[in-house]
Amino acid sequence: MGFWKWSSFRGGGEGPSSGFGSSSTAEVTQGIHAGHLTAIVTGATSGIRKETVRVLALRGTTVVIPCRTLKSGRKVKESILEQNPDANIDIVEMDLSSLDSVETFARAFNSSYQHLNILINNAGLWLVLSSYPKME
Repeated sequence: MGFWKWSSFRGGGEGPSSGFGSSSTAEVTQGIHAGHLTAIVTGATSGIRKETVRVLALRGTTVVIPCRTLKSGRKVKESILEQNPDANIDIVEMDLSSLDSVETFARAFNSSYQHLNILINNAGLWLVLSSYPKME
């Protein structure tokens, strides 16, 4: 029995590809004008979440990025502003492990923005229990 490489099956290159990526994301949204929308994107300091912020901002959406550290959020904002100086991106400190921080973020958002149209909730918490409840 022989082995086959996925790259030869799909016509070259390494690994599977959908044909979509950072060069095509903006094409998918071409013609969409979202200047009247406000979005919150959590976990937006890297990867597909950062790309989501970039494309939302490209289409005119006001994007709010809650970050545990403002420094990481500012880096994302600066990199997007280099490509799109008109982007409307706000960085707000929020730590999901602190309910007080989440409540402070919510109050700040409600006082600064009229509405929320899009919530892309990528951030999460991982809870490791040191002991487990007994099953009876």
